Amino acid sequence: MPGWNFAAVWHGIAEIVPDREAVVCGERRVSWGELDDRAARLASHLWSEGLRPGDKVAIDCTNRPEYLETYFGALKLGCVPVNVNYRYVTDEVRYVLDNSDAKAIVHDPAFATTVQEAIAGLPADRRPSSLQTGNEYEQALDAASADGPWTARTPDGDDLSFLYTGGTTGMPKGVMWRNDDLYVSLWQLSRPGTEPPDPVAAAKAGKRTGISLPACPLMHGTGLHTALSTLAGASTVVLVDRVGLDAELLWSEIERNDVAVLTIVGDPFARPLLAALDAEPKRWDLSALRAITSSGATWSPETKAALLERLPQVRLFDSLGSSEGLMSRTVSSVTTEIAPARFAVNANVKVFDEQTSAEVAPGSGDVGFVGVTGPIPLGYYKDEEKTNATFRVIDGVRYSIPGDYATVDADGSIQLLGRGSACINTGGEKVYPEEVELVLREHPLVFDCVIIGVPDPRFGEKVVALVQPTPGHTVDITELQAWTTDRLAGYKRPKQVFLVDSLERSAAGKANYPRLRELAVRLATTTTT
Repeated sequence: MPGWNFAAVWHGIAEIVPDREAVVCGERRVSWGELDDRAARLASHLWSEGLRPGDKVAIDCTNRPEYLETYFGALKLGCVPVNVNYRYVTDEVRYVLDNSDAKAIVHDPAFATTVQEAIAGLPADRRPSSLQTGNEYEQALDAASADGPWTARTPDGDDLSFLYTGGTTGMPKGVMWRNDDLYVSLWQLSRPGTEPPDPVAAAKAGKRTGISLPACPLMHGTGLHTALSTLAGASTVVLVDRVGLDAELLWSEIERNDVAVLTIVGDPFARPLLAALDAEPKRWDLSALRAITSSGATWSPETKAALLERLPQVRLFDSLGSSEGLMSRTVSSVTTEIAPARFAVNANVKVFDEQTSAEVAPGSGDVGFVGVTGPIPLGYYKDEEKTNATFRVIDGVRYSIPGDYATVDADGSIQLLGRGSACINTGGEKVYPEEVELVLREHPLVFDCVIIGVPDPRFGEKVVALVQPTPGHTVDITELQAWTTDRLAGYKRPKQVFLVDSLERSAAGKANYPRLRELAVRLATTTTT
């Protein structure tokens, strides 16, 4: 095989285990043979719409089988899958369609109006064809063949997929991953420096990975990468087609399907899941669950400890990475010390001084930026300037540097501080919000929180906390400020704390920082604390 390609891998697995379940979603159970056949029919439909290898296929769907069928079908054809955030409004969808040069979009009925308005706003010669899941989608597949001219082409490791970022530092950017690089990177996240074995041969030998459930949306890297890895392991992906987190439903699906691996997004997912377990501790049989993995948000030590107390058989994997590169992970269990996430430095992951680009010395206490080399993306689609800023060459080696800052402990492990773009400069001192958020989340009455830098006439910025109390409880602001006194340096402590009913995180656990920043500024300038 000329480099790993997910479509080729999955097709090979489907030929070996056609009757095994590949995707489960509620009462829908799609076998490997059906997944391969439906993806092939979709490829034929896209071909009939004029799409050819290299064309872009946007996906605006929730966590349902059609998402993975479209991803698979696009890759079979040699097209480029493009994720669309299903929370986007018309202008945002139009931007992604235009920026990605999409030739087709598959979308759910709930997003039909937004998608059609987005398409109508594009020049006539740049409007993609659209296919709506449900009756229209099924009719298209029924009318198409699983064979066609496109089958003469062999999927290649150089074939691309796009992963559009969330746009936290500007407009969304399309991260270009070669199939081979993404495949190897996902493998090496847990096995640094090793090459993946032949997955088709492994399936033929009877090997398979554990059944997984990505609780986060497939439209984001954390959820998608879980699904890709699980399918490459000849196993089964369980999907919950629900916008937002339903903790009770999630535990029920884990029990019903013997899920072994659950993927979440830090505390925003873990805390509601814990609350459901505490409310009905004997309701679910979760003995099949063996691992919970997290990426994309802070996962506090006390939340990890609480999960292990209730699920002692489980190992917790905290992953360091982004759309621009997968780096490292740390493991917690009942036999290990639970501490804020520290990630191993391996041959591909280093921390560099911001001024000199020299490697940060272990134990020095110096702050540097994290870079990862090895199998990394080609860059951002149609954005050479941002590509050159993020993908840099240091001492002759190309690194992906998405903006995470860290220190290096004496043992060589990385202590992550957070994104430089979110760093607060107060009186010349740098404060990384995640560090302060971790301390506040240790308080038993804090359910969730975010730290915001608010303009200050004296110090440039001041640290402000927005705190969501544990449901059914209230918390004293003075008590929270006192809580940080012995745990943080003075300049890191929140100068103002405001209680909010909800931080209204997205389905992916992401906070809407522009909106929360506006709220924090308004509260800070109209309130004296």
